[in-house]
Amino acid sequence: MTGGVIDLKVVGDRLQIVAEALERLRSLPVEREPFAADWRNAAAADAELRRGIEALFDVARHLLSRRFGLGALEYRQAARACADKGLVPDPELAARFVEIAGFRNRLTHFYDEVTAEELLAVRAGHLDELEALAAALRAAASP
Repeated sequence: MTGGVIDLKVVGDRLQIVAEALERLRSLPVEREPFAADWRNAAAADAELRRGIEALFDVARHLLSRRFGLGALEYRQAARACADKGLVPDPELAARFVEIAGFRNRLTHFYDEVTAEELLAVRAGHLDELEALAAALRAAASP
């Protein structure tokens, strides 16, 4: 696969999805009792996390394809390639991106094993990482 021109509209639109998902996630309760009191909180967290993570990986794969000619990468491969190619230059954040790829796979393929407790833990303590990844990919897309 050959590279091409980065479509800044695609990048911007997908990062807007990430921002909206993060905003909705932040509107959910952060404490266990209120979060668990309504089953819709876990359902919303699941949906918004999946949507935001998918949009992050859409951006990552777009940049990898257009800038480096890398295509058809599995999620963890795409996360590692983002680190290798400098799209996510912070090593700790890059390692988290690989872990997020694994969590995305669990949300999608092993959804029956993802607990409300896990969703709350991500809601309570990991949204800043998704935001940081979005910022890193936005910076990597800049001309």
